[in-house]
Amino acid sequence: MTGDSGLRRHRQFRALGTMAGFVAALSVGLCMPVSAQDQAQPAPPAARTRSELTVDALSVVKVRSKAVANARTAGSLGAQREGTGVVIDSEGLVLTIGYLILEAETVELSTADGRAFPATVIGYDNTAGFGLLKALRPLPVKPVQFGQSAKVAERELVLIVGFDGVAPAYVVSRRPFVGYWEYLLDEAIYTAPATVNWSGAALLNREGKLLGIGSLVVGDAMGSRSQVPGNMFVPIDLLKPMLGDLIATGRSSSRPRPWIGINTQEVQGNVIVTRVSPEGPAEDANLKTGDVIVGIGGQAIKGQADFYHKLWGHGEAGIEVPLEVLRSGRVENVKVRSIDREKYFRPKTTY
Repeated sequence: MTGDSGLRRHRQFRALGTMAGFVAALSVGLCMPVSAQDQAQPAPPAARTRSELTVDALSVVKVRSKAVANARTAGSLGAQREGTGVVIDSEGLVLTIGYLILEAETVELSTADGRAFPATVIGYDNTAGFGLLKALRPLPVKPVQFGQSAKVAERELVLIVGFDGVAPAYVVSRRPFVGYWEYLLDEAIYTAPATVNWSGAALLNREGKLLGIGSLVVGDAMGSRSQVPGNMFVPIDLLKPMLGDLIATGRSSSRPRPWIGINTQEVQGNVIVTRVSPEGPAEDANLKTGDVIVGIGGQAIKGQADFYHKLWGHGEAGIEVPLEVLRSGRVENVKVRSIDREKYFRPKTTY
């Protein structure tokens, strides 16, 4: 299945993929044997019943944010961002993916009928990637209930709800996700076929309970050996232990990880620096694009995930990280003074 065909499927099911069709589809073929071809190319169920339900009825709102004037993330994420938020309580708390609200100056929520509601950023967690908002006026949207993402199984039928519509899909794998921006999830949820407007989208189970928050579109939803496009979701179980901290203090109570400010790419087990964050720790240490990180503190690096585990295991934010870097054919020692990543972002203007 190609990316184009996945998007075509999404457009077909966006109009049809409603709760009524979703429930009806649950009884179609889920207990039948799965062929090898079906395993390689999962297809959404043939939902054909149109419902009057809007995305509001599925606890979803639209999120628009505008970054501060000098936002460090504006170059990579844009100054104005748009995605989905999920209402999680009756007091107006809205859960979304964190990059939509990083360095936000203003945030606005809107319902399916176009009504706008100002909101403020309550918290952000860069470890999992969640962002938490609060509407400044009551939202006419019923909150969603949390499900148990640890119990979701492969081949389970789910519903992806974005601000623009809904689409049925299958869970096709549960495995780690390694991001190029110093980000790693020990286990993420992957679905197929691919859907558009995934940023902050709600992943719902057959009971309509929240399983995860949409983060990315990927080209290997079933793993690196199968090029099946799909989406990656951050499991909701990661939020549960930190939600109280996010509400109370705006961040998790866990120790901040050391962050050095680089993007990397793994090529045959080698970790290659592809970008250095301006004015970040790595730039201060003269780390450069094209450098190959081969070790930390004398320990060899075997891929991105191993690099992150060794980096974060070296100590908490603020520690000096001794890197061994292959540059111009020889290994050099580079010491990088790490920071708490949140301190790199620009604060909202206050008066």
